[in-house]
This record gives sequence, structure tokens and C-alpha cells, in this order.
Amino acid sequence: MEHFSTGRLTAERLHEAHLADLVALHRDAEVSRYLGGVRTPEVTKTYLAANVAHWDRHGFGLWTLRTQDGAFAGRAGIRHILVDDVDEIEIAYAFKREFWAQGFASEIATALTDIGLSHFELPSLIGIVYTGNGASRRVLEKSNYLLERSTIRHGEDVVIYRKRR
Repeated sequence: MEHFSTGRLTAERLHEAHLADLVALHRDAEVSRYLGGVRTPEVTKTYLAANVAHWDRHGFGLWTLRTQDGAFAGRAGIRHILVDDVDEIEIAYAFKREFWAQGFASEIATALTDIGLSHFELPSLIGIVYTGNGASRRVLEKSNYLLERSTIRHGEDVVIYRKRR
């Protein structure tokens, strides 16, 4: 599933041609506040390579997101991630600031959840959210994820939400 669309977004499998869009996204301090901080272009290039390799290994991963008029809106996906030494599969999303508070995160979270649980038949998905990120917590709650636990990730307090098939 290299492409999919929602009511207002189109998603394309992440590839090397998306580097400039990702660099711009990851350099925005407000966007990156809950993503571990601003990333240099070199770090984003490494991030891109790792996520392209994830696609090759697992058959799913991150997609870039565009609006109906073709504007880059952000990135989102389903990926394996180690959480407290356990292999989990998370949904993740990040949008440019101009697309915040318009329901895009809820729209993509719903789509990713359906893709992960129905199309890929994964047993469960998690969302990892910085404790203070109320907006992302509400997105997961609206998508019927249940708060499972708190933990520390990369030195930050986070909460883990889960939805099972």
C-alpha cells in the first residue's frame, strides 16, 4: 500500500525525493517540540534512510502527506519501534503548523488505524505521546485508543495509548 487517500489528504510512500520537505518540517521548532527537538538536515537524512529501509523490511512505514492542491502537509505512518525493550508498532504523524487544528491529525490517525488493523491485520497499534501534548492525546482518544501506561522515552515523560484489533 504505497499510496492511499483520505477525504482531504493523499499519502505517498516515503522516498529520497521527500528529503527537502522533511528537512523543512523537522527544522520547525514548534513542530519538532514533541518529536525530540529540531533535527539538522544530516539527522533528517539519516531518519529518511532508516524509514525507507523500514518499508523494505516490513512492507509498511511512513508516507508523506499532501493536500488536494498538492501542498506538502506533513508525514505519517505505521512503524516498528522499541518501547521499553518491546517491539511495538506505532502510528505516528507530524504536520506543518499551517495544518494544525483543522482535524488533519484525527483524519490521518483514523486512516492509519484502519490500515494497520484491517489491511495489515496487525494485532494492535500504539501511539506514543509526550505527556504535555494534549492535542495528540485527544487525537488518539477520538480514534478510540486507550491509555495504557506512562513511561520515559529519550529522557521525556510519555504516555502509551493502544488500540487492539
